[in-house]
Amino acid sequence: MFAKVPANVLSDNVAQQLLDKIEAGVFAPGSKIPSEALLSEAFGVSRTVVREAISRLKNEGVLQPQQGRGIFVTAHASIRPLRIDADEASLPGSVFHLLDLRRAIEAEIASEAAINRSETDLVAIDEALAAIDEEVADGHDGVRADVAFHRTIAQATGNPYFIRTLEFVSQYLETATRITRTNEARREDFSRQVHEEHQAIVAAIRLGDPLAAANAARQHIYNAARRLRQAGFA
Repeated sequence: MFAKVPANVLSDNVAQQLLDKIEAGVFAPGSKIPSEALLSEAFGVSRTVVREAISRLKNEGVLQPQQGRGIFVTAHASIRPLRIDADEASLPGSVFHLLDLRRAIEAEIASEAAINRSETDLVAIDEALAAIDEEVADGHDGVRADVAFHRTIAQATGNPYFIRTLEFVSQYLETATRITRTNEARREDFSRQVHEEHQAIVAAIRLGDPLAAANAARQHIYNAARRLRQAGFA
């Protein structure tokens, strides 16, 4: 029923095979999956590995324990959480694909922020922008403040899913962001460009111009990708 799993592959492979069987209808919503002992034998791995795989699927809402009865497939098991392989995401090609995705997200976030921002949001955005300069002036790379700046704009949309999606994508771009920030710190012209790009986004949001805000955000991420290539990340 299952393919034997090499010991070094461990729980991720087991979890994926279980998910595949659930999607194929082998284990329907509400049905009970085999015991740890049976799964351990079927996969050819230890019960500890099986337990880790099941724990992961519990956390993702795919499986649910029932006291004294076993582990069951939840009613919403077919709703799959979005996952990106961290090792794959660190490859140059994947990084630029993720930047393409972020460009689309950031543009829409800036547009919605221009429509929905409050005066309190504008103050927070101004403070977040100033924090980048302060962090760089103190000799840091500004990555933390840069991430906080973009998150503050996302908060101004009033849409929590924009915030979650941005945070999800950004976590895979931390290394690339650090490379570009370091490169920008060495190049005064790059540093000035980034500052001007950020200011353009903020100005459009302040004016309540969603089209200008989207264009400014889109151009900023496009330029970030260009600067990353110029830094030799390709």
